[in-house]
Amino acid sequence: MKKKFFNYSLLLFFICVSVNIKAQNIKVEAKLQQYSIRIGDQTRFFLSVHQPVKERVNFPKIADTLLGKVQVVNANKPDTTFDQNDKGNATITQSYIITCFDAGTYTIPSYSFGSSGGVLKSNELTLQVQTVKVDTTKGIYDIKQPIQVSYTFADWLKDNWYWVLIPFLVVLAIAGVIVYFKTRPKLRPVVKVVQPLVPPHIIALGKLTEIQSKKLWQQEQTKQYYIELSDVLREYLENRYAIKTHEKTTDEILTELRRVEIAEHNKQMLKELLTLSDLVKFAKEKPLPVENEQCMDNAVKFVKQTQQAIKPISEGGEADV
Repeated sequence: MKKKFFNYSLLLFFICVSVNIKAQNIKVEAKLQQYSIRIGDQTRFFLSVHQPVKERVNFPKIADTLLGKVQVVNANKPDTTFDQNDKGNATITQSYIITCFDAGTYTIPSYSFGSSGGVLKSNELTLQVQTVKVDTTKGIYDIKQPIQVSYTFADWLKDNWYWVLIPFLVVLAIAGVIVYFKTRPKLRPVVKVVQPLVPPHIIALGKLTEIQSKKLWQQEQTKQYYIELSDVLREYLENRYAIKTHEKTTDEILTELRRVEIAEHNKQMLKELLTLSDLVKFAKEKPLPVENEQCMDNAVKFVKQTQQAIKPISEGGEADV
C-alpha cells in the first residue's frame, strides 16, 4: 500500500515538473505603443507570446472595450516572427488600436492565455489620458467668421477644365469630318462593262475555221488534224449541253447524249466523226483526203444544226438564248 502511494506521488511530481517546464518555455507580454495620449488620440495595444514553434497558445478574446472607457477601434491579424538565434522559438503578436475620450488614468488588466502548460497571465498596464491644455490667462474669443476668398475665372477654369476641353475636342472633330468630306476627291462611278456571252456554236465554228486554215492533213499531220477536230466537238458538247466530255470515251459521251434532245441523224453524224477520230489517234487509221474533208464538213454541219436559237433581246437588255 505504501509502495503504491509512493508511485502515485512520484508520477504526480513528474507531471507537475513537466507542466512547469512547459510553462517556463512560454512567456506572455502586454505593452502599449504610447503610455500617455490626449483625449481622442489613438495608440496601439500589443499582446505577445514567446513560445516554441510547435506549441499552441490560445489568445484571449477582446471585445469592443478593454475596460469601461478605453475603446477598441480595430483589431489586426496576428503577426508571427521567428527567433534569429533559435528557429525553434517564435513570437506571435496581436495588436489593437485603442482610444479614449475621457481624461484620467486607466489600468489595463492582465489577460489570460491558455496553453498546454496551464493558464498564463500578461502584465498590467497603465494608460494616461490627458486633456488639452487651455491657457486661462487669455480671454475667450468668438469663433472667427469664414474668410472671403476671391474666385477668379482662372480658378473656375482650373476646377472645371474638362467642361471646356471636351466640347472643344467634339467641335474640332466635327469640323475635321466636314473638311474631310468637302476636300476629298470625288470617286467616279465605276462603269461595269458586261462582255456579251459568246454562244458555244460561234466559238466552235471559229475554231473549226482555224483548223481548216492550218492545212494539217495536207502536211501529213493527219493525227493532229483529228485530235484538234475531236477536241473542238467535245468542247462544243460540254458548253452546249452541259455534259462532261473530257477524259471520257466516245461510247460514254454518246451514252450521256441519250438524255439530250438531238435529232437522230445528228447523233449518227457525231458518232461517225468521233469513231473515225479514235481510229486515227489510237489505231493509226489513214483516211482518204475525201474523208478528211468530209469530216470537217460534217463537223461544221453538226454544230450549225444543233446550235441554240438566239431569241430577240428582252426588256432587261439581255438576249435570251
